[in-house]
Amino acid sequence: MKAILDPVQTQHDPQNFLVAGVKKPSPEQPERVMRLRAGAEAAGCIFQTPGDAGLGPIAAIHTPEYLRFLQAIHARWQDLPGAAPEVIPNVHARARCDSYPASPVGQAGYHQGDTACPIGAQTWGAAYASAQTAITGADLIAAGTGAVYALSRPPGHHAYSDMAGGFCFLNNSAIAAQRLRNKGLRPAILDVDVHHGNGTQDIFYARGDVLTVSIHADPAGFYPFFWGHTAERGVGAGLGYNLNLPLPMGSGDAMFLEALDTAQTRIADFGADVLVVALGLDTHESDPFRAMTVTTDGFEQIGATLARPGLPVLFVQEGGYLSAHLGPNLTRVLEGYQGAASQ
Repeated sequence: MKAILDPVQTQHDPQNFLVAGVKKPSPEQPERVMRLRAGAEAAGCIFQTPGDAGLGPIAAIHTPEYLRFLQAIHARWQDLPGAAPEVIPNVHARARCDSYPASPVGQAGYHQGDTACPIGAQTWGAAYASAQTAITGADLIAAGTGAVYALSRPPGHHAYSDMAGGFCFLNNSAIAAQRLRNKGLRPAILDVDVHHGNGTQDIFYARGDVLTVSIHADPAGFYPFFWGHTAERGVGAGLGYNLNLPLPMGSGDAMFLEALDTAQTRIADFGADVLVVALGLDTHESDPFRAMTVTTDGFEQIGATLARPGLPVLFVQEGGYLSAHLGPNLTRVLEGYQGAASQ
Protein backbone atom coordinates (compact mmCIF):
# COMPACT_ATOMS: atom_id res chain seq x y z
CA MET A 1 0.00 0.00 0.00
CA LYS A 2 1.23 3.49 -0.80
CA ALA A 3 1.72 5.77 2.20
CA ILE A 4 2.40 9.49 2.57
CA LEU A 5 4.40 11.33 5.25
CA ASP A 6 6.24 14.62 5.60
CA PRO A 7 8.82 14.61 8.44
CA VAL A 8 8.07 18.31 9.05
CA GLN A 9 5.03 17.08 10.97
CA THR A 10 7.23 16.09 13.92
CA GLN A 11 8.21 19.72 14.55
CA HIS A 12 4.88 20.50 16.23
CA ASP A 13 5.53 19.67 19.89
CA PRO A 14 2.64 20.81 22.13
CA GLN A 15 3.52 21.16 25.79
CA ASN A 16 0.23 21.98 27.51
CA PHE A 17 -2.90 19.92 28.11
CA LEU A 18 -5.50 20.45 30.83
CA VAL A 19 -7.40 17.53 32.38
CA ALA A 20 -10.01 18.56 34.98
CA GLY A 21 -8.00 21.75 35.47
CA VAL A 22 -4.71 19.93 35.95
CA LYS A 23 -1.83 20.65 33.59
CA LYS A 24 -0.42 17.46 32.04
CA PRO A 25 1.85 16.65 29.09
CA SER A 26 -0.03 16.61 25.80
CA PRO A 27 -0.68 13.07 24.55
CA GLU A 28 -0.38 14.33 20.95
CA GLN A 29 3.39 13.87 20.85
CA PRO A 30 5.80 13.86 17.86
CA GLU A 31 6.77 10.29 18.75
CA ARG A 32 3.39 9.21 17.40
CA VAL A 33 4.80 9.73 13.90
CA MET A 34 7.67 7.30 14.39
CA ARG A 35 5.47 4.61 15.93
CA LEU A 36 2.79 4.93 13.28
CA ARG A 37 5.34 4.88 10.49
CA ALA A 38 6.83 1.67 11.91
CA GLY A 39 3.36 0.15 12.13
CA ALA A 40 2.54 1.05 8.54
CA GLU A 41 5.86 -0.27 7.24
CA ALA A 42 5.28 -3.53 9.10
CA ALA A 43 2.10 -3.86 7.02
CA GLY A 44 4.11 -3.39 3.83
CA CYS A 45 3.50 0.32 3.26
CA ILE A 46 6.01 2.22 1.15
CA PHE A 47 6.25 5.88 2.12
CA GLN A 48 6.70 8.89 -0.12
CA THR A 49 6.72 12.58 0.73
CA PRO A 50 3.69 14.64 -0.25
CA GLY A 51 3.60 17.20 -2.99
CA ASP A 52 2.68 20.80 -2.30
CA ALA A 53 -0.70 21.66 -3.79
CA GLY A 54 -0.60 25.11 -2.20
CA LEU A 55 -3.16 26.77 0.01
CA GLY A 56 -6.09 26.37 -2.40
CA PRO A 57 -7.30 22.91 -1.31
CA ILE A 58 -7.02 23.95 2.34
CA ALA A 59 -8.85 27.23 1.69
CA ALA A 60 -11.66 25.22 0.09
CA ILE A 61 -12.50 24.12 3.66
CA HIS A 62 -11.05 26.79 5.98
CA THR A 63 -11.83 30.51 6.05
CA PRO A 64 -9.28 33.18 5.05
CA GLU A 65 -9.46 34.76 8.53
CA TYR A 66 -8.65 31.47 10.18
CA LEU A 67 -5.78 30.61 7.86
CA ARG A 68 -4.23 34.06 8.40
CA PHE A 69 -4.63 33.54 12.16
CA LEU A 70 -2.85 30.17 12.10
CA GLN A 71 0.03 31.54 10.06
CA ALA A 72 0.60 34.74 12.05
CA ILE A 73 -0.66 34.25 15.60
CA HIS A 74 2.45 32.80 17.21
CA ALA A 75 4.67 35.71 16.18
CA ARG A 76 2.00 38.21 17.26
CA TRP A 77 1.58 36.38 20.57
CA GLN A 78 5.29 36.60 21.31
CA ASP A 79 5.06 40.39 21.03
CA LEU A 80 2.71 40.48 24.03
CA PRO A 81 4.45 41.42 27.31
CA GLY A 82 5.13 38.27 29.33
CA ALA A 83 3.52 35.94 26.78
CA ALA A 84 3.86 32.19 27.21
CA PRO A 85 5.71 30.17 24.54
CA GLU A 86 2.42 28.71 23.26
CA VAL A 87 -0.80 30.41 22.22
CA ILE A 88 -3.56 29.28 24.60
CA PRO A 89 -6.84 31.21 24.90
CA ASN A 90 -8.21 32.48 28.19
CA VAL A 91 -11.47 33.91 26.82
CA HIS A 92 -13.85 32.54 24.18
CA ALA A 93 -16.42 33.99 21.83
CA ARG A 94 -19.98 32.94 22.60
CA ALA A 95 -21.01 32.52 18.96
CA ARG A 96 -19.50 32.75 15.48
CA CYS A 97 -21.50 35.93 14.83
CA ASP A 98 -19.84 37.76 17.73
CA SER A 99 -17.56 40.66 16.85
CA TYR A 100 -14.18 39.69 15.45
CA PRO A 101 -11.49 41.15 17.72
CA ALA A 102 -8.27 42.79 16.55
CA SER A 103 -6.13 41.68 19.47
CA PRO A 104 -4.20 38.37 19.39
CA VAL A 105 -5.72 37.39 22.74
CA GLY A 106 -9.23 37.89 21.41
CA GLN A 107 -8.50 36.13 18.15
CA ALA A 108 -7.08 33.15 20.05
CA GLY A 109 -10.37 32.92 21.92
CA TYR A 110 -12.30 33.12 18.66
CA HIS A 111 -10.27 30.56 16.71
CA GLN A 112 -9.27 28.04 19.42
CA GLY A 113 -12.21 26.13 20.81
CA ASP A 114 -10.44 24.66 23.82
CA THR A 115 -7.06 24.51 25.56
CA ALA A 116 -6.02 21.22 23.93
CA CYS A 117 -4.71 22.93 20.79
CA PRO A 118 -1.81 25.16 21.87
CA ILE A 119 -0.02 26.85 18.99
CA GLY A 120 3.78 26.89 18.99
CA ALA A 121 6.34 28.26 16.60
CA GLN A 122 6.22 25.14 14.38
CA THR A 123 2.48 24.41 14.53
CA TRP A 124 1.49 26.02 11.23
CA GLY A 125 4.26 24.30 9.27
CA ALA A 126 3.37 20.89 10.71
CA ALA A 127 -0.38 21.38 10.18
CA TYR A 128 0.23 22.51 6.59
CA ALA A 129 2.38 19.43 5.92
CA SER A 130 -0.26 17.23 7.52
CA ALA A 131 -2.92 18.63 5.19
CA GLN A 132 -0.68 18.24 2.14
CA THR A 133 -0.17 14.61 3.15
CA ALA A 134 -3.93 14.03 2.97
CA ILE A 135 -4.22 16.00 -0.28
CA THR A 136 -1.53 13.90 -1.95
CA GLY A 137 -3.33 10.77 -0.76
CA ALA A 138 -6.58 12.02 -2.28
CA ASP A 139 -4.85 12.76 -5.58
CA LEU A 140 -3.43 9.23 -5.71
CA ILE A 141 -6.88 7.78 -5.06
CA ALA A 142 -8.43 9.98 -7.76
CA ALA A 143 -5.74 8.80 -10.18
CA GLY A 144 -6.71 5.17 -9.66
CA THR A 145 -4.77 3.90 -6.64
CA GLY A 146 -6.99 1.51 -4.70
CA ALA A 147 -5.85 2.35 -1.17
CA VAL A 148 -3.53 4.92 0.41
CA TYR A 149 -2.48 5.58 4.00
CA ALA A 150 -1.92 9.27 4.85
CA LEU A 151 0.07 9.66 8.06
CA SER A 152 -1.34 13.08 8.93
CA ARG A 153 -0.17 14.60 12.18
CA PRO A 154 -1.34 16.79 13.88
CA PRO A 155 -4.76 15.20 13.39
CA GLY A 156 -7.71 17.11 11.99
CA HIS A 157 -11.24 15.93 12.70
CA HIS A 158 -11.98 18.36 15.56
CA ALA A 159 -11.03 21.37 13.42
CA TYR A 160 -13.94 23.46 12.14
CA SER A 161 -13.75 25.72 9.12
CA ASP A 162 -12.63 28.57 11.39
CA MET A 163 -11.68 26.99 14.71
CA ALA A 164 -9.06 24.62 16.13
CA GLY A 165 -9.80 22.15 18.91
CA GLY A 166 -8.85 18.81 20.39
CA PHE A 167 -5.23 18.69 19.08
CA CYS A 168 -6.50 19.62 15.56
CA PHE A 169 -5.84 22.67 13.38
CA LEU A 170 -6.63 21.79 9.74
CA ASN A 171 -9.30 19.22 8.99
CA ASN A 172 -7.29 16.77 6.88
CA SER A 173 -10.15 14.32 6.24
CA ALA A 174 -12.49 17.11 5.15
CA ILE A 175 -9.82 18.66 2.93
CA ALA A 176 -9.20 15.26 1.30
CA ALA A 177 -12.92 14.63 0.78
CA GLN A 178 -13.40 18.05 -0.82
CA ARG A 179 -10.40 17.39 -3.07
CA LEU A 180 -12.03 14.15 -4.21
CA ARG A 181 -15.37 15.90 -4.67
CA ASN A 182 -13.71 18.51 -6.88
CA LYS A 183 -12.41 15.69 -9.06
CA GLY A 184 -15.95 14.46 -9.70
CA LEU A 185 -16.12 11.69 -7.10
CA ARG A 186 -18.81 11.09 -4.49
CA PRO A 187 -17.00 10.67 -1.16
CA ALA A 188 -18.18 9.41 2.18
CA ILE A 189 -16.19 10.10 5.34
CA LEU A 190 -16.24 7.36 7.95
CA ASP A 191 -14.73 8.46 11.27
CA VAL A 192 -13.71 5.59 13.56
CA ASP A 193 -11.85 7.64 16.19
CA VAL A 194 -12.90 7.26 19.84
CA HIS A 195 -13.91 10.94 19.77
CA HIS A 196 -16.69 12.27 17.58
CA GLY A 197 -15.48 14.11 14.48
CA ASN A 198 -17.33 17.30 15.37
CA GLY A 199 -15.35 19.57 13.06
CA THR A 200 -15.93 17.29 10.07
CA GLN A 201 -19.63 17.05 10.87
CA ASP A 202 -19.98 20.83 11.04
CA ILE A 203 -18.11 21.47 7.78
CA PHE A 204 -20.51 19.29 5.77
CA TYR A 205 -23.63 19.59 7.96
CA ALA A 206 -25.66 21.59 5.43
CA ARG A 207 -24.41 19.70 2.37
CA GLY A 208 -25.74 16.59 0.67
CA ASP A 209 -22.80 15.84 -1.59
CA VAL A 210 -20.49 14.43 1.11
CA LEU A 211 -21.78 11.86 3.60
CA THR A 212 -20.37 12.00 7.13
CA VAL A 213 -20.59 9.02 9.50
CA SER A 214 -18.94 8.78 12.92
CA ILE A 215 -18.59 5.85 15.35
CA HIS A 216 -17.38 7.09 18.72
CA ALA A 217 -17.74 6.98 22.49
CA ASP A 218 -21.00 8.50 23.73
CA PRO A 219 -20.43 12.27 24.08
CA ALA A 220 -22.90 12.45 26.96
CA GLY A 221 -19.87 11.98 29.19
CA PHE A 222 -16.90 12.28 26.86
CA TYR A 223 -15.21 14.86 24.62
CA PRO A 224 -16.48 16.71 22.62
CA PHE A 225 -19.65 16.61 24.79
CA PHE A 226 -21.82 19.00 22.73
CA TRP A 227 -21.74 17.14 19.42
CA GLY A 228 -21.97 13.55 18.24
CA HIS A 229 -25.48 12.66 19.41
CA THR A 230 -27.90 10.60 17.34
CA ALA A 231 -30.34 13.47 16.80
CA GLU A 232 -27.74 15.34 14.71
CA ARG A 233 -28.73 14.40 11.15
CA GLY A 234 -27.79 17.50 9.16
CA VAL A 235 -29.72 20.62 8.18
CA GLY A 236 -31.13 22.01 4.95
CA ALA A 237 -29.63 20.24 1.95
CA GLY A 238 -27.60 18.12 4.37
CA LEU A 239 -30.55 16.66 6.28
CA GLY A 240 -30.07 12.89 6.37
CA TYR A 241 -26.43 13.09 5.24
CA ASN A 242 -24.90 12.89 8.72
CA LEU A 243 -25.05 9.75 10.86
CA ASN A 244 -23.73 9.48 14.41
CA LEU A 245 -23.32 6.09 16.03
CA PRO A 246 -22.31 6.76 19.65
CA LEU A 247 -21.36 3.68 21.69
CA PRO A 248 -21.36 3.20 25.47
CA MET A 249 -18.09 3.76 27.27
CA GLY A 250 -16.14 0.52 27.45
CA SER A 251 -17.56 -0.90 24.21
CA GLY A 252 -15.41 -3.58 22.62
CA ASP A 253 -15.05 -5.43 19.35
CA ALA A 254 -18.59 -6.78 18.96
CA MET A 255 -20.41 -3.48 19.45
CA PHE A 256 -17.94 -1.59 17.29
CA LEU A 257 -18.21 -4.06 14.41
CA GLU A 258 -22.00 -3.98 14.63
CA ALA A 259 -21.91 -0.18 14.34
CA LEU A 260 -19.51 -0.50 11.44
CA ASP A 261 -22.01 -2.67 9.58
CA THR A 262 -24.66 0.01 10.12
CA ALA A 263 -22.26 2.66 8.85
CA GLN A 264 -21.47 0.70 5.72
CA THR A 265 -25.14 0.25 4.93
CA ARG A 266 -25.59 4.03 5.01
CA ILE A 267 -22.48 4.53 2.86
CA ALA A 268 -23.84 2.06 0.29
CA ASP A 269 -27.24 3.78 0.29
CA PHE A 270 -25.50 7.11 -0.32
CA GLY A 271 -23.91 5.66 -3.45
CA ALA A 272 -20.36 6.59 -2.45
CA ASP A 273 -17.68 5.75 -4.99
CA VAL A 274 -14.77 6.53 -2.65
CA LEU A 275 -14.30 6.28 1.12
CA VAL A 276 -12.22 8.52 3.37
CA VAL A 277 -11.56 6.73 6.68
CA ALA A 278 -10.70 9.12 9.49
CA LEU A 279 -8.60 6.50 11.23
CA GLY A 280 -8.42 6.84 14.98
CA LEU A 281 -6.71 4.04 16.88
CA ASP A 282 -7.67 5.42 20.30
CA THR A 283 -10.58 3.00 20.67
CA HIS A 284 -7.99 0.40 21.76
CA GLU A 285 -8.17 -0.99 25.27
CA SER A 286 -4.66 0.27 26.11
CA ASP A 287 -4.97 3.80 24.69
CA PRO A 288 -4.37 6.53 27.30
CA PHE A 289 -7.97 7.76 26.93
CA ARG A 290 -9.34 4.32 27.86
CA ALA A 291 -12.87 5.03 26.64
CA MET A 292 -13.35 1.81 24.65
CA THR A 293 -11.93 -1.70 24.73
CA VAL A 294 -11.38 -2.63 21.08
CA THR A 295 -8.63 -5.25 20.86
CA THR A 296 -5.73 -5.56 18.44
CA ASP A 297 -7.54 -8.52 16.84
CA GLY A 298 -10.58 -6.25 16.56
CA PHE A 299 -8.59 -3.75 14.54
CA GLU A 300 -7.77 -6.41 12.00
CA GLN A 301 -11.48 -7.20 11.72
CA ILE A 302 -12.22 -3.50 11.27
CA GLY A 303 -9.70 -3.31 8.44
CA ALA A 304 -11.15 -6.37 6.75
CA THR A 305 -14.69 -5.00 7.05
CA LEU A 306 -13.65 -1.72 5.43
CA ALA A 307 -12.41 -3.62 2.37
CA ARG A 308 -15.57 -5.60 1.68
CA PRO A 309 -17.56 -2.97 -0.26
CA GLY A 310 -14.67 -2.72 -2.76
CA LEU A 311 -14.42 1.08 -2.73
CA PRO A 312 -11.12 2.94 -3.07
CA VAL A 313 -10.09 3.90 0.47
CA LEU A 314 -8.00 6.78 1.74
CA PHE A 315 -6.96 6.21 5.34
CA VAL A 316 -6.25 9.56 7.03
CA GLN A 317 -4.65 9.27 10.46
CA GLU A 318 -6.53 10.85 13.33
CA GLY A 319 -6.07 9.84 17.00
CA GLY A 320 -4.29 6.97 18.69
CA TYR A 321 -1.84 7.87 21.40
CA LEU A 322 1.36 6.52 22.90
CA SER A 323 1.28 2.94 24.07
CA ALA A 324 3.16 -0.21 23.14
CA HIS A 325 0.17 -1.19 20.96
CA LEU A 326 -0.08 1.94 18.78
CA GLY A 327 2.12 0.75 15.89
CA PRO A 328 0.89 -2.88 15.99
CA ASN A 329 -2.73 -1.70 15.94
CA LEU A 330 -2.10 0.23 12.73
CA THR A 331 -0.33 -2.80 11.27
CA ARG A 332 -3.34 -4.99 11.96
CA VAL A 333 -5.84 -2.50 10.46
CA LEU A 334 -3.86 -2.25 7.25
CA GLU A 335 -3.13 -5.97 7.08
CA GLY A 336 -6.80 -6.74 7.65
CA TYR A 337 -7.77 -4.36 4.88
CA GLN A 338 -5.18 -5.62 2.40
CA GLY A 339 -5.92 -9.26 3.13
CA ALA A 340 -9.64 -8.83 2.52
CA ALA A 341 -9.11 -6.56 -0.50
CA SER A 342 -6.93 -9.16 -2.21
CA GLN A 343 -9.62 -11.84 -2.03
